[in-house]
This record gives sequence, C-alpha cells and structure tokens, in this order.
Amino acid sequence: MSEGKRHRPESPEDIAEILSVVSDKVPALIKGLVGAVFSEESARNMAKAAATYYKELKAGGFPDDLALKMTQDYVSVFSKIGDVVKSARDMGEGHEMKQSIKKSKKESINEKMRREADEQ
Repeated sequence: MSEGKRHRPESPEDIAEILSVVSDKVPALIKGLVGAVFSEESARNMAKAAATYYKELKAGGFPDDLALKMTQDYVSVFSKIGDVVKSARDMGEGHEMKQSIKKSKKESINEKMRREADEQ
C-alpha cells in the first residue's frame, strides 16, 4: 500500500453484507459450473474436441502412439477440471462455507455491538 493511501477498515455491517452476498451467490455459481461441466452437451463438446485434437496430431505427422498419449493427456485436463468442480460442489452441499460465513457475520455484528456498548 502506498504511503499516501490509508486503508479504511470495513464496518461490521459492510462485512456482514459482503458475506451475505457471497453466501447467496457462491452456491448458485457452483451449481452452474457443475451443470456446465457435466451436461450432455458438455460431454459431446469434450469428445468432439478430443477427436479433433487426435486427428490434427495425426495429420501433423505424429506417430499413433504419441498422438494417443497426447490426446489422453489432453482429455485428462477435462477430468481434472471436473474433479475441481465436483470438490467445490461437495463443499457447497455440506453447507460448511455458508455456516462459516453466517458465524463470521454474527461475530462481526456482536463485536460492533460490544464496542458501541463500551463507548456508552
């Protein structure tokens, strides 16, 4: 941070509002990602992409075994993305993050109320 700028601490209300929005939006985002990665259309597109990749490698003169290995590696990227999305979905289904956000929000509000009571 530059010397000329000072960081303004967020108020508990601001933090609570931010956390509330995050707790509402993140599960919908995860659900959308799961739908995008695991849909029938997505599977068709991934298969088409893998087939095109393999054909292009072969047309480029790559030997069969190398083209196959490179295509398998290419497809594994899709699998890894799917694993990340599944992990995010599983976290969201457990509601752990939402509960943590609610707890943090309550703690922030309680802290502000304590400070205000101490000032009186």
